[in-house]
Amino acid sequence: MPLVRIDLVKGHSDAQIRAIADAIHAAVVEVLTVPKRDRFQIITEHEASRIIALDAGLGFERSDDLVVIQIITQTGRSTAVKQRLYAAIAASLANVGVAGQDVFIGYVENTPEDWSFGFGRAQYIEGDLGIPAAAGAS
Repeated sequence: MPLVRIDLVKGHSDAQIRAIADAIHAAVVEVLTVPKRDRFQIITEHEASRIIALDAGLGFERSDDLVVIQIITQTGRSTAVKQRLYAAIAASLANVGVAGQDVFIGYVENTPEDWSFGFGRAQYIEGDLGIPAAAGAS
């Protein structure tokens, strides 16, 4: 159950935003092997001056088409899976017009007790949901 935060510079159409969100979700479903309806995305648009994302010394320039993605999910996936995810997201976003230098991803891990899906309950811990740590682990 990843929670995906997507931050963009204002100026995209609703159709562009949906295409970006769909592209990211398709990569998450493919690589992390989560169910298609296991979709939790928060999309926020910002003024261009409110997102500062330089190149970390890598020598490339970003544009106002920058897409900052934060994936919050349970621990347990290998480095190789994470690398496949990053590549799949970049490739999927390229198909909707987002250049590789404009894809910035942060991956944040936590554990089953860190989630509540509603009603103030910890569904993973209480057994209402199976703990998906093994899915997409290798």
